[in-house]
Amino acid sequence: MKQSLAWTEYCKSLAPAIVESCAKVPVSGGPGELVRALGQALPEWKFRHALSRGGWYRLGGIVDADGNRISDELESWVEQELARRDGDLGRLADDFAGQTLYATRLVGQTHYLVGIAGDGSDDFLQLEIEDLQEMRAHRLFAGDPASVEELVDPRGGGERPQPLGLPFYAFRRLQHIGALLRRMLARQPEPAPIHRMIDDWDASSAGHASAYANHWVIATREHLDRYQQPVFRAQPIPTLAGGDPPEFAAAAGTSGLALHGAIARFDREAGYPMAWYFHMLGSKAVPHWVARSVVEDALAGFAYLPQRDVEVVRSWLHRPYAV
Repeated sequence: MKQSLAWTEYCKSLAPAIVESCAKVPVSGGPGELVRALGQALPEWKFRHALSRGGWYRLGGIVDADGNRISDELESWVEQELARRDGDLGRLADDFAGQTLYATRLVGQTHYLVGIAGDGSDDFLQLEIEDLQEMRAHRLFAGDPASVEELVDPRGGGERPQPLGLPFYAFRRLQHIGALLRRMLARQPEPAPIHRMIDDWDASSAGHASAYANHWVIATREHLDRYQQPVFRAQPIPTLAGGDPPEFAAAAGTSGLALHGAIARFDREAGYPMAWYFHMLGSKAVPHWVARSVVEDALAGFAYLPQRDVEVVRSWLHRPYAV
């Protein structure tokens, strides 16, 4: 646990240099320019761009019709104004009926960068940097919203969002993945699926051929439960060049030479041995029946996988999990 805390403090010490790099680099230069800037700011780390995930937004602030900023925090502003009116949403709408106010939202994508810290499969730094652009979204109080949710984030329709400025980079998170996984283990009696996936990587041919961080990143979340204790979530995401995993070209019930061929093609396209197994766990690109057929083939004497890989698959069949 002490080592985990040390990594946490170390990551905090790197944050100012990352924030400065984000402020200096224009988004128009792409992730490559960001990586170069980070290399200059933190020469001891060779961060590599691994993955970009977009298509999300979060609530922003409030601007008037001329673009003047009324608030940076839409939800906080609504909460405060409602509190002044004893929670009366209709009264709030009436009071601002004569003003033209717009909600904003931050539309973005997350860039995942990784830096190898040691020989262990989980011994790497994972840096998350957001590529954001503030957009003017819906007009507040239009359409007589019946709830706070309808007021701050109505679904469907509305005006076409208008950009309020250029896109920009914002530092989100830097963490040592191994330290995170140790913190998770300290909070729960049983290993989570992500722990088992890392152990399987180490035990299989995948771990002997390539680093986990070359092929996967881990989307993490942390929140407090009702007892105010931290709860961690860790979701592995494949970092495939084309975005989508290869197609697994075998029908249910395939075995023997045909199954071997389908597995070999999938692994070759994904770029590492046992990729079919880890995508069965993490991307659902490979159906679960494949694991049983592989072990049945091995028991029948058709051993096209190394014994260590057969043992990993056999262990999963005895105690299945998904990540």
